[in-house]
Amino acid sequence: MPRIERTAAVSWEGNLARGEGAISAGTSGAFSGLPYSMPTRVGRAEGKTSPEELLAAAHGGCITMSLAGELTALGHPAERIDTTCRIVMDEVEGQGHQIVGSVVTIVATAGGLDEAGLVEATRLADEGCPFSALLKRAGATVEVSSRLA
Repeated sequence: MPRIERTAAVSWEGNLARGEGAISAGTSGAFSGLPYSMPTRVGRAEGKTSPEELLAAAHGGCITMSLAGELTALGHPAERIDTTCRIVMDEVEGQGHQIVGSVVTIVATAGGLDEAGLVEATRLADEGCPFSALLKRAGATVEVSSRLA
């Protein structure tokens, strides 16, 4: 696989407590001006995103693509994969707030696939997912579970 580089553009106005920002996809232009702020980051989302939500989307998207590849390699191409990813940030003594975990839940449909095959494909997908590797190297726990639809 070739080297991959992607960019995002972020703007912020104001102080941390009352300021607001916007996040846009730089490379693809796929999204623009996603609003975010500290109050909506730690409280109710109120239609705004957060870095943690974007990380959840990135990890969930990456492991889903990895699973699709593993299922194809096992001879059971996915018909559908639905993934949810929950990023957990918590206070770590002496380190402030840190990403401490990612919980991934997958529901898959693939013709002829049994539970044992899905478990193995999921394990391989987690091993091959760069975001799983990044989180684990950073000391976060990564929990991945899957089931057939």
